[in-house]
Amino acid sequence: MKKIILFIMLIALIGLLSKCFKDTDQVPITSTTLNGVKVSYFMYQIQNLEEHTDIDKLAGTDYDLLVVEPGFNIKDDPYDVNYLIDNLKIKPNGEKRIILAYIDIGQAEDWRTYWKNDWKAPTKTQTGYPDFLITIDPDGWSGNYPVAYWRKDWQNIWLKENGIIEQIAKYGFDGVYLDWVEAYDDDKIREIASKENINPESEMISFIEAIKTTGKTIFSDFLVVSQNAPYLIEANPTLYTSVIDAISTEDTWFYGEGDAEWDSPKAGDLHGEERHEDDYSTENRIKQNKKYLQYGIPVFTVDYCISKDNANEVYNESRRNGFIPLVTRVSLSQITETPPF
Repeated sequence: MKKIILFIMLIALIGLLSKCFKDTDQVPITSTTLNGVKVSYFMYQIQNLEEHTDIDKLAGTDYDLLVVEPGFNIKDDPYDVNYLIDNLKIKPNGEKRIILAYIDIGQAEDWRTYWKNDWKAPTKTQTGYPDFLITIDPDGWSGNYPVAYWRKDWQNIWLKENGIIEQIAKYGFDGVYLDWVEAYDDDKIREIASKENINPESEMISFIEAIKTTGKTIFSDFLVVSQNAPYLIEANPTLYTSVIDAISTEDTWFYGEGDAEWDSPKAGDLHGEERHEDDYSTENRIKQNKKYLQYGIPVFTVDYCISKDNANEVYNESRRNGFIPLVTRVSLSQITETPPF
């Protein structure tokens, strides 16, 4: 009788353990559809694509969507964009994949071709020249300078005839992946906006809308994916969700330190401190992201981990909340070492 009871208890324990493993290790894969392409897995690489061999490595993967540096407006060692597009557009199995061009619309980058010789970088306390150059990057990225993005001279770089957006569409990218949308929430930017009676939220949404409109003049299905700034939806939910096709948010669970190299111990696995306080706690980030799902806007997440255990946690938790996850390292210079399982 004791053996029977022990056997029953053992079976029950195995069942309980199986359920626990199922809950943590077998979360269903999440996906969305963009321009007719089912997207369950994506990759984000914006450095080290100068060589054809590096492009070939990325081309040989099975990712449904790639976010890449377009590279044609880098001053030194510009990318072979035609080779990049020709080789990345189709997956090894013959299916189409989505290619998005990474652009920073809230910061000027001093290695770009638009950065003129007479431009002067701002400091922490003094604006630069042209006067849309406001301050330095708060996260430690060198050569990046938040801008007064509503000013015509800045917007012309992107929106004018044969500007960056038109060039991206003409090269054959499916759309753009917008970094530093959160410029509207930067303290220095808001201070300047207040002095000029500018509503920073409205101006950012209008800028994104203009980017969408400009891209669609070349490619009718031009996609716009906004990175971070999850609270921008509060300013005008209907308008904002009509001008973006998806949102991607970094650092929901883990982050890396700005300018950290791929092999740096600070390239990922960091959690807490100011990055995860108040509105930006992991719990609140998840809650805010789910508002986009309610409007039918897909949510991608990008977290930075070195530990495989942390990576597995992110993939599970992101999918459990209805998001589409990627775990990589903050330099975004290689294909992730912790691919989705």
